[in-house]
Amino acid sequence: MATLRRQIALNANAATVWSALKDFGAVHTRVAPGFLTKLEMDKGDRIVTFFNGMVARERLVTSDDEDCRLVYSVVEGRASHYNATVQVFPEGDGSRLVWTIDLLPNDLAPALGGMMDHAAGFMKKALEAV
Repeated sequence: MATLRRQIALNANAATVWSALKDFGAVHTRVAPGFLTKLEMDKGDRIVTFFNGMVARERLVTSDDEDCRLVYSVVEGRASHYNATVQVFPEGDGSRLVWTIDLLPNDLAPALGGMMDHAAGFMKKALEAV
């Protein structure tokens, strides 16, 4: 199983960042606008459209206010397993976002890692603007 991890240093406090991250139905406007171009909710799942036209159905696994940690999985698509965690930690006057994805098959990792790298800039811009 491939594990991908990205860390983003943010000039925004952890409480503000967590407020955006935990808003599961607004990731396209509050966390990664521009990277995500559309979101529809369907029976608790979010169906997100990416900048490149790719679509994914994501299911909320857990949202933990105490640990500022959200877990979701992709339930349809090319991956046989896709589980992701986003967590925010206070760090100095700002915060640090840690985004981890566990993925099968492994050969999807390079493309997905590139998508994560691309998303990081959009996320940083949006989360620091709040």
